[in-house]
Amino acid sequence: MDTKQEIREFVTSRRGRITPEQAGVRTFGSGPRRVPGLRREEVASLAGVSIAYYTKLERGDVSGASDTVLEELSRALQLDQDPVAPRLESRARQ
Repeated sequence: MDTKQEIREFVTSRRGRITPEQAGVRTFGSGPRRVPGLRREEVASLAGVSIAYYTKLERGDVSGASDTVLEELSRALQLDQDPVAPRLESRARQ
């Protein structure tokens, strides 16, 4: 598996594991959500980046992403307890 694919699968799986309630995100409506976990725009907002930029990162294109952006993305996805996260961050820097 190539680096982009690995990053893409990792980030999308982690986004799907976090509920809006866990992230402290206000939800609208009472019906079911179409996607499990957080929406892209919610992660982007939590990480302090645009939706377009987050989508680029989620697709595995981390070229040019600063350490600060990667740290904020890690914080938004609550990766501090994930043993796989440091390995992927180092792969993003290759």
